[in-house]
Amino acid sequence: MVTVRVERFRSIADEIATAIRAGTVPAGTRLPTHRDLARERGIALATATKVYRELAAAGLVVGEAGRGTYVRDISGFGGTDPRRLPAGARLADLSFNQPLAPDQSDQLRHALRELATEGDLGALLSQQPPGGRGADRAAVATYLLDRGIDVPPAQVLLTGGAQHALDTVLSSIASPGEVVAVDALTYPGVKLLAGIRRIELAPLPCGPVGSDPDGLEALCRERPVSAIYVMPDLHNPLGFTLDTAARNRIVEIARRYDCVLVEDGTYSFLVPDAPPPLHALAPERTFYIGSLSKNLSTGLRAGHIVAPRQHLSTVTRALRASSWGVPGIVTALTTRWLGDGTVARMERTRREDARRRQAIARRELADLGLMSHPGSYWGWLPLPDELRSDIVAHRLAENGILVSTAEVFAATRHAPNAIRLALATPDIDVLTAALRQIREAVRLA
Repeated sequence: MVTVRVERFRSIADEIATAIRAGTVPAGTRLPTHRDLARERGIALATATKVYRELAAAGLVVGEAGRGTYVRDISGFGGTDPRRLPAGARLADLSFNQPLAPDQSDQLRHALRELATEGDLGALLSQQPPGGRGADRAAVATYLLDRGIDVPPAQVLLTGGAQHALDTVLSSIASPGEVVAVDALTYPGVKLLAGIRRIELAPLPCGPVGSDPDGLEALCRERPVSAIYVMPDLHNPLGFTLDTAARNRIVEIARRYDCVLVEDGTYSFLVPDAPPPLHALAPERTFYIGSLSKNLSTGLRAGHIVAPRQHLSTVTRALRASSWGVPGIVTALTTRWLGDGTVARMERTRREDARRRQAIARRELADLGLMSHPGSYWGWLPLPDELRSDIVAHRLAENGILVSTAEVFAATRHAPNAIRLALATPDIDVLTAALRQIREAVRLA
């Protein structure tokens, strides 16, 4: 007969986990400190630490520096892969930005009719080369001149959206185990890719006014950093735009420690008066990533990479391995809209729309500490200590409002107690009503 010995820490963790799942220990409960748990259970401090580590790995608790360990809400409305409500039960989705315009359906019908009556339709069904055809790359290169990026079409590579572009770049410049520096709060897509690619993300301090160049330099002194991922224009989720001095300092550090820069310019169209992009300051080491998803349509999946010359062959090979080429119909639509002024017009519309929505958010949430840029499509709302973001997300979801918790954006072990509000998707009246419900949920807690 074989006797299976269950380690003490695991049996205690299982006991607490059972109580959490049964609701005996409700979400938001502050659990005993490590020392108190050790004393109550008659175990070593190290064993108590293992208990909480086991519960955290199971997604049942979260530790917050200086505050303690709390039972997480396990309804599924927080985290990196939140539940989605059926449309009938949804008032407003503030967890994802999907800006639309009333006339976009007509624009698409018109463009498709024109494509059907012009040129060689069969060419749209042919396989495109990795990175796109020369004429399409030239159209994007011309578009990028207004972003302060002046490169030949050969350095522009077309992708299936910004996420595809980011994956292509990371797979080309960072091997498993290598370090990529990111802000402590960063774009969730880079976190997902780092997990799949087994790249280590090193979080850097950041705040309402920007990234911390001193923290970046300290990291580069201590560890070999392969790349630095930066969102200089309208940081997601904090909304800051880096000033010229900060950009120059980041470039200086990248050159001194020979790091590659990955510049995410997805939302740059919302701040046309921003300082020059990092690519203009350091074209020899900067990958610029952009997209037409937010200014045209999220379903279009049209992105691009501006790659340094010395990396072109590697990135092209990565594109060939991942998708070979982008769909011909997508590139035909996007280059048509780039050429006939549709993109420029839509970007003006989006900028006006974002400012209008941001003004509403600032009016409704002004006294709650909302952090945002006046031209952005989102806001960052820190919560008071007595509220927990996962519980707030659950309660709002019960009223048909979806939001994102800070955990989605945190590259650190402990996420701040905050939620991000995406403002682009709902109708204006619905957005206003949803923000008022959020205001009441926070103020009355």
